Amino acid sequence: MQTAYFHQKIIHLPFIDRSTWQSLYKASLHGHITCIHCGIPLRLEIPIYKLPEFIHPNTLDPCQSEVEAYEKNMLQKQKQPKTLEVKKTIQGFRLPSKKEIKTNHSESSLWKEPEILDQLHAYQKIEKEQNQSNMGYRFALEQKGIMFDENQWSAVKNIEGHQLILAGAGSGKTRVLTARTAYMIAEKGIDPKEIILVTFTAKAAKEMKERMTIYPGLSPHSLQQLMVGTFHSIFYKILAHHSPEKWHSSKLLKANWQREQMIKEASREMNIDEKDFAFDQALTQISWWKNHLLSPHQIKPKDQWEEQTQFLYERYEEKRKSLDAFDFDDMLLGCYELFKNNEALLKRYQQRFHYVSIDEYQDINKVQADIMTMLTQKSGNLCVVGDDDQSIYSFRGSNPNYILEFEHTFPTANKVILNQNYRSHHPIVATANKVIAKNRKRFSKELIAQRNSDSYPLLFFPYDEEEEATMIVQDIKNKIQNGGKPSDFSVLYRTNTHARALFERFLYSNIPFSLDQSHESFYQKKMVRKILAFLRLAINEDDMLSASDLASALFIKQDLIQQIKALSITENCTIIEAFSRLDSVMPFQKKRLQSLPAQFKTLKTLAPVQAIQFIEKEMGIKDYIKKQGNEGNKMERGSDDVKDLKIAAKSFQSTSDFIEHVDHIIAKYEEQRKQPIIKEAVQLSTIHRAKGLEFLHVYILGSVEGNIPHDYALDAWREGDDGPIEEERRLMYVAMTRAIESLTISVPMNRREASTQKSRFLKDAQRKLFNPKTRDRQIILGEK
Repeated sequence: MQTAYFHQKIIHLPFIDRSTWQSLYKASLHGHITCIHCGIPLRLEIPIYKLPEFIHPNTLDPCQSEVEAYEKNMLQKQKQPKTLEVKKTIQGFRLPSKKEIKTNHSESSLWKEPEILDQLHAYQKIEKEQNQSNMGYRFALEQKGIMFDENQWSAVKNIEGHQLILAGAGSGKTRVLTARTAYMIAEKGIDPKEIILVTFTAKAAKEMKERMTIYPGLSPHSLQQLMVGTFHSIFYKILAHHSPEKWHSSKLLKANWQREQMIKEASREMNIDEKDFAFDQALTQISWWKNHLLSPHQIKPKDQWEEQTQFLYERYEEKRKSLDAFDFDDMLLGCYELFKNNEALLKRYQQRFHYVSIDEYQDINKVQADIMTMLTQKSGNLCVVGDDDQSIYSFRGSNPNYILEFEHTFPTANKVILNQNYRSHHPIVATANKVIAKNRKRFSKELIAQRNSDSYPLLFFPYDEEEEATMIVQDIKNKIQNGGKPSDFSVLYRTNTHARALFERFLYSNIPFSLDQSHESFYQKKMVRKILAFLRLAINEDDMLSASDLASALFIKQDLIQQIKALSITENCTIIEAFSRLDSVMPFQKKRLQSLPAQFKTLKTLAPVQAIQFIEKEMGIKDYIKKQGNEGNKMERGSDDVKDLKIAAKSFQSTSDFIEHVDHIIAKYEEQRKQPIIKEAVQLSTIHRAKGLEFLHVYILGSVEGNIPHDYALDAWREGDDGPIEEERRLMYVAMTRAIESLTISVPMNRREASTQKSRFLKDAQRKLFNPKTRDRQIILGEK
């Protein structure tokens, strides 16, 4: 039913602006929406596949006929357009082809039916050639159920010289790498001590060793002698072996807070306010410079932030060396310098590691590439496995050029393309192919799915970020009720800010979910904390804990906080009044501070969204954001945080209710971070962290211009730099290829209170295919 009773009024969903649906949804959770016939509380469902409706708790719904009669009568009185028509069925749901419209509704508030991505080439199954031999190592592996296609086996048995294995998503690269290593030992009799297999994560290294325990011809002793590990673990072993005292583990700066503390000390020399500088981003930048073999004196800063970070880098290195300490980046640099400066030792390791294999080669950086080039210079036996289409870590220093130029660097290299996808079905793979094909700087290749399905990727169109989260959680809940398991599902997003609305919906859904434990609450982000400080002090003008954030937002030095506290005591006034009585400030600051009591008086009268707007325009936050610039982070700007906070606040009527909600969510975040990881749970993850994983059902959030692709990539593209937008396209490709059975993509109509445009990547996916025979564009599948 679409009619209910709310706030002593009868409401009918088609007559209500869509921007209010989310408020009605929250009201229904608290039992404030009731049946017009029997008075029982109703629940508002906002699903993906059909129009929202009020759900009666009684499964028989005895009131339905009465309510439908009322709705019919009301529609006649209102002289509304004809009732909804149905034109197609998707995944068991009948989709409306039209929506009843009130003439005063904007386009962005209208219901828009989901769209299927069905403009694809027809599926053609590739029959795998059967292995005719009943002898040899391939046969022994296949007897164990470890099967190979011809390209995979070609990569396995080619063990000499340089080899480039281009392994598309879901193409079985781990199987190839482990089988190749086993083949070298069991079939070719190569000493396992001569082999080194490099991975990018300890988890991948562990998985590879575990897989090889069942491979024929490999004894526990040979596996023990085999060196499988990350760049850091392998290089550190080499360093610790030759200089155990210098590289003792007790000297490692393991925690970020240790490194951050060192650059914070240096920041005081530049009078940088600790509360207003992105030290985490500075550490990332320093790491990037170190991995590119750039010393502090070799850096040419592009802007003021880089100039400050360069100074912190210089002081950090001085402090680190004075403590005789090292960080994780130094493990790579130390090994590079050891080999470069000790030719005899390098020759020993060149002889020792005669065969080198590297996984995820598209993610390699300069120092890693240089070390591996030195190590394999003599033998020439370097096998690299990767996919240039999945290079998404440039912010860490990774560079896809190393894999793209491998054949140029090593002209005799053998190239094998693993293009059979054993993970996803044809509609998902074909859609991802259409997206990534638009990149110009890539190897020409196309994934081929091993199975077909009539379940096409789906686009749906929520009103905004809030409704987006509600619709996804409702859809997952419905599928779990129909037999799905929580671990079947993953929701992927561009940045952690997107997790805010999702986290809040999942908290009230009783669906188990898992979130990255290093992820902080949106409400604890620096810019958000500043604005919340204003709101908290509007509720309680003696909130001393918020005074520090308020002070930095008003450009008041932190050493004046104690003076403010003393003033509030000696002059028996509130903290806000104490701010206005500060004397040891600049004249322009004094004038602003004197206006604070009156401004906070106004702030108390405003609803949360209006209060945030008032803080932004009248109380100096705009000036603070302008001074901060992008806070050293081109991905998450302070002004965007303000917009996101308004979205979170808009369904609350009072500031006190909103702050109570914020504190509750912060507390729940802390609980979540302390809990052990739940295996049987929905996975909420950034796309970057989901790389290498797979899920039966995947949802991708915010597929609009400005998010995927991100604003910074669009800005670079407008200036003639295609690199960032090509990486963004690879990011979308990685997200799509995580899905096994279903791929559902959200295209919110509004984002940060502004209307949106569908991501250009999705437009590529929807583009009609070119028919070379007729020279026309046409739909190959899904022809109407």
